[in-house]
Amino acid sequence: MIVRLATPLRSYTATRGVVDAEGATLADLLHDLDRQFPGLRFRIIDEQDRIRPHVKLFVNQDQVHTLAAPLATGDEIHVVCALSGG
Repeated sequence: MIVRLATPLRSYTATRGVVDAEGATLADLLHDLDRQFPGLRFRIIDEQDRIRPHVKLFVNQDQVHTLAAPLATGDEIHVVCALSGG
């Protein structure tokens, strides 16, 4: 599956904005991403295995709110991060 990553997460992927990962669920996919790019998952998921509040995950064009969301071959996953500052 294609995973598109927000710019703040690209330091984990050697600046690549698009990577490939596999998984039957979003949780599986995030574990595969972390296997390939250590530390990336922790920037998306907190210590209680919840999606961090400033991160939004989309499968195709639909926002998902659970790591149990099923994935299918050909799905495109977008990881979007909110930025703050002034």
